[in-house]
Amino acid sequence: MSLFGFCCFSSCCFGVCGYHLSLSDLIVFKGIIMRRSALFFALLSLSLLVLSTSCGDKKPVEEPVLTDSIAADTSVVDTMEQIISEQTMPKAADELFDDFFFNFAASRKVQYHRIKFPLKMVSAGNVEWVDKEHWNMEHFFMEQGFYTLIVDNMRQLKSVKDTTINNVVVEKIYLDDGYVCDYAFDRLNGRWMLTSVTTAPLSANPNASFLSFYRHFSTDSAFQQQSLNDPVDFSGPDPDDDFGSMTGEIVPESWPAFAPELPSGVIYNIRYGKNHVGGSQKLFLLRGISNGMEMQLIFRNVDGKWLLTRLVE
Repeated sequence: MSLFGFCCFSSCCFGVCGYHLSLSDLIVFKGIIMRRSALFFALLSLSLLVLSTSCGDKKPVEEPVLTDSIAADTSVVDTMEQIISEQTMPKAADELFDDFFFNFAASRKVQYHRIKFPLKMVSAGNVEWVDKEHWNMEHFFMEQGFYTLIVDNMRQLKSVKDTTINNVVVEKIYLDDGYVCDYAFDRLNGRWMLTSVTTAPLSANPNASFLSFYRHFSTDSAFQQQSLNDPVDFSGPDPDDDFGSMTGEIVPESWPAFAPELPSGVIYNIRYGKNHVGGSQKLFLLRGISNGMEMQLIFRNVDGKWLLTRLVE
């Protein structure tokens, strides 16, 4: 469901951005909001897939042919892969990492040509080199239909469009199992290449504190309600104007009726550039791959406790 803010709460009246609605009005209002966001959250709820627990998807030597890493219906991705494989990736795709990565994750041909084999894989201090014959296609978040980003501020978010960045890490975060697979990409001679895969404890991640919190927040409704700023600021589309927007506030008491479903278990993050450190603010973004939809949750660490302070649709 979508989240809209309420300026006040009483037994029979809600204040929404200066407007007062009866309980029956609220039900209608909520229904409009739900229809607005139904597609986005349906995509989320239907695509929280069961993923494997191996990094790099290297093939065991004794099994030369394996299935892909994500155990799900791959028909959509297979169709996308077929379409992309029939096209030549334009040179311009190497300017922005996101353009390259879409092709890398969707096309087997591109992926096998853009990995620096033998690929260095590091886990618990042990180094292994994987050749092309023992690498398994990794679709990353393509089968989910959305991806997540975790940044400290809007300046970091702008780095997504920075064509001068030459180092990017795609993180596959196993929240329940407590570790992260870092897929390191470097731009070599103008071409993005996957150069290494490193498995490390989640506690070593720059976002370790927030990720530990988010694991709980994404699955526990009671904990969510305890982790809200009072109030939570909101901005999003106006249900009465297809081209307008509205702002408001939501108090913790109304959270259960409007809490969005969030991805859990395994999530992804993309770190653009180097020198990432933990901070007291996190912007958690969910972006649709092909539908242009986006949801942004802003959290702040207040006296050692993470709180949701703002929601943007």
